[in-house]
Amino acid sequence: MGEQGSDGGRKTAGAPRTAAAGTGASAASAKKAAPSKKAAARKPAAAKKAAAEKTPGATKPAAKKAPAKKTPSVKKASSAPLRKAPAPRKQVVAPKKATASVPAAPAKTVAAHPQGESRTALVRRARRVNRELAEVYPYAHPELDFENPFQLVVATVLSAQTTDLRVNQTTPALFAKYPTPEDLAAANPEEVEEILRPTGFFRAKTKSVIGLSKALVEQFGGEVPGRLEDLVKLPGVGRKTAFVVLGNAFGRPGITVDTHFQRLVRRWKWTDETDPDKIEAAVGALFPKSDWTDLSHHVIWHGRRICHARKPACGACPIAPLCPAYGEGETDPEKAKKLLKYEKAGQPGQRLRPPQAYLDAGGRAAPPLGAG
Repeated sequence: MGEQGSDGGRKTAGAPRTAAAGTGASAASAKKAAPSKKAAARKPAAAKKAAAEKTPGATKPAAKKAPAKKTPSVKKASSAPLRKAPAPRKQVVAPKKATASVPAAPAKTVAAHPQGESRTALVRRARRVNRELAEVYPYAHPELDFENPFQLVVATVLSAQTTDLRVNQTTPALFAKYPTPEDLAAANPEEVEEILRPTGFFRAKTKSVIGLSKALVEQFGGEVPGRLEDLVKLPGVGRKTAFVVLGNAFGRPGITVDTHFQRLVRRWKWTDETDPDKIEAAVGALFPKSDWTDLSHHVIWHGRRICHARKPACGACPIAPLCPAYGEGETDPEKAKKLLKYEKAGQPGQRLRPPQAYLDAGGRAAPPLGAG
C-alpha cells in the first residue's frame, strides 16, 4: 500500500521532493538541503556583513571619488574664470582703443570743428555770437583817441603792454607838442621819453614812434600808407597795429588779434591756434570780410568788460548759452555783476573823447591824466 500510495502519490510527492531537494529521493539529501538553507541564510548574513564591511570601503572610495569629482568641478570652475578672463580683457582693451582713437579724431578737427561741430555749425554759432555782441555793444568803436591816421598809428604802437586808457591820457601832451610826422621825427628823444613814461617801456616806445615818423617822412611823404604791406615796414608796426589802422582810419576790413581777441576765440572754440597770424586766418574764414573790423571791436569790448582773463563774469554774460567755456568764471548773477567793468558797471570808459553814440548809450568819458 505504501508503494501504491507512493505510486499514487508519485506525482504529488515527487513534485515536492524535487522542489525541496533539487535532485529528489532521499532524506539525507533532504537533510543536506536543510543545512544548505542555513548556509543560504548564513550567506546573506555574511553578504550583509561583507556589504557592511564593503560599505565603509565603498564610502571611502565614494568620498575619494567625491573629492575627485569636486576636483574636476573646481578645475572647471577655475577654468571657467580663465575662459571668461579673456572676454573681460578684450572688453577692457577695446575701450582703451576706443578712448585712444576718440581723442585722436577730435584732435585733428579741434581747430576747425571743436566739440564735434560740423564746419557749418561752427560758422553759424560764431556768427550768432557776433550778432548777439553787436546788440550788446552797438556803440563799439576803437578805444584809442585819434583824429587822423598818424595819431592812430602812434597811439596803437604805444598801447603795447598797457591800457588804452593810459595811452589816451598820455597822447594829448605828445600830439600837442608833435602834431605831425615831421615834428616827431625831429624830436629830442629824451623829451619824448619823459612824455611817454606813464605808458611803460617808454624808451623802446620812444624809439619806435620817432623811427616810424622818420620812415613816414622819408618813404611816404609824411603820410600814413593805406596798404598792409607798407604799414608793416614801419618800426614797431605789426599786423595787429596795421589792421587797427586800416580798419579804423581807412575803412578797410581787418581782424585785430590782441590778447583779448586771442583769449575769447579760444574759449569759444572758434580755433585752437595760438599764433596770432593763424588765429587771424582761422577766425577770418568764419566771417565775411566786411564783418572783420566790427567783429574785432565786439570781441575786444566783451573781453574787457565781461569775459576777463582771470575771472570771467559768466553769470552776467549775455552770450552764456552759446559759450562752451561757461562756468570758468563766476556764475552767480549778483556776484558776476560786481566783476563788470567800464560802462557795464556804471564806470567811465577808456576814451577821453569817445564818439557821441557811446555817450548816448550811457557811456562816460575817461578822466584826463592826473584827474584821479
